[in-house]
Amino acid sequence: MGLTKEQAREVIGVYIKAWETQDPDLIVTIFTGSATYHERVLQDPIPDREAIRRYWLTKVVQSQANIQCKLLNLYLDGQTVIAEWEAEFDDVAKGVRKRMREIAVLTFEGKLISSLREYWASEPVGLLERSS
Repeated sequence: MGLTKEQAREVIGVYIKAWETQDPDLIVTIFTGSATYHERVLQDPIPDREAIRRYWLTKVVQSQANIQCKLLNLYLDGQTVIAEWEAEFDDVAKGVRKRMREIAVLTFEGKLISSLREYWASEPVGLLERSS
């Protein structure tokens, strides 16, 4: 039996929870050991689960805060999922609050992601207050 839309939605739910809670240990539970992660599709992919964890430590844990994400749409065709979500988060490095809209194309092996490609745009929606 192939991947169901409910199973795909559960995996995307774990992805969103891992992002909102900034949990690099949780995010790797939904990827195969040799999964690839294209954060920017025109650049080389992040090559495996441990590299994905390191990327999340740098990009999500150190550079973002106050993350809120909502799944907008999910489409399934065989083992390929297209998910669209909208998020807001503090971009700590740039000192701004951002809104992001993203479409991710995910290929599954069983119930785990073997490939993820992100296509996104973001815009600042406010400045972060600096503590004195």
